[in-house]
Amino acid sequence: MGMMDSIASSYMSMSAASLAQNYALAVTKMQMDTTEELALQELQEMLPEAPSPYSFDIRV
Repeated sequence: MGMMDSIASSYMSMSAASLAQNYALAVTKMQMDTTEELALQELQEMLPEAPSPYSFDIRV
């Protein structure tokens, strides 16, 4: 039974490591989404409230 216990223990360890990795990845993705939303809010706050009375075209 020692061999079976060893295999089962290894499988449980791998399963726990996989779960921890998936959890860390999900938390990182949520943090990136939050950071992106905050960055967009900051950009919108930096934009002028009213459009400029001046208009011009830029051609390259």
